[in-house]
Amino acid sequence: MNRYRLSIIGLGNMGEAILRGVLSSGVYKSSEVSGVDIDKARLAHIASTHHIPVHDNLKDVVETSDMLLIAIKPGGVKALLRHISPLIGNENLVLISIAAGITIKQIKEWLDRKVQIIRVMPNTPLMIGEGAIVISPDDGVSEELVNRVKSLFESLGKVVVFPERYMNIVTALSGSGPAYIFTIIEALADGAVMLGLPRKEAILLAAQTTLGAARMILQTGEHPALLREKVTSPGGTTARGLFMLEAGGIRGILMDTVEEAKKRADELEKEV
Repeated sequence: MNRYRLSIIGLGNMGEAILRGVLSSGVYKSSEVSGVDIDKARLAHIASTHHIPVHDNLKDVVETSDMLLIAIKPGGVKALLRHISPLIGNENLVLISIAAGITIKQIKEWLDRKVQIIRVMPNTPLMIGEGAIVISPDDGVSEELVNRVKSLFESLGKVVVFPERYMNIVTALSGSGPAYIFTIIEALADGAVMLGLPRKEAILLAAQTTLGAARMILQTGEHPALLREKVTSPGGTTARGLFMLEAGGIRGILMDTVEEAKKRADELEKEV
């Protein structure tokens, strides 16, 4: 498998998390990765912590890198691509964008250069190596390259490859999903606090219960409904709690939540 010299443009929390993952997993050596940011303090932090070359000038990395990973906020992507367009001389350059709501079509229009484009949607648990990450390659991107990018992100969580037409659904589910789960954990803990449990321990138990349940699904491969049935005894406490969830419309609320978030992702895409 060919090696690609990787440069990460944008060294904020997500950019640094990706950098940390690819270095700690051995996917890349520090000598094969460079970073770019306009924040001098951020560059100093990255250089001293991760020991990679850092730059505040895009020209220094665009002309020497094989793979550019854009990890800046969506609002800055258009200006960035317009800026680096005349600097690109390598038609085999790989451009990876994690910017939410920025389509491959838009990247092509703004860049106006022939490059290989892969869009990626991570979520914030990527920062602790537990991300849910979706990769959407442009038409014509080789399977070898897709696998290379997949191996890069597998150091940061679970990776799925989907056509781009699913990306706004993914954004609504896993991209926004951590916020839904945080709310559920908080609510479960609040219920226990209301009954007299100390808040610190209530949050710990609710969070660990959520983590354990999720890992059971991933490790067993069983459908959530089957696992739910295994812990639901007739006439027991779990059955009573589940009755309240269904009576409150929890299933419909969560489904509507994903649908509404997807609608907003569609709107944002059009606004951009």
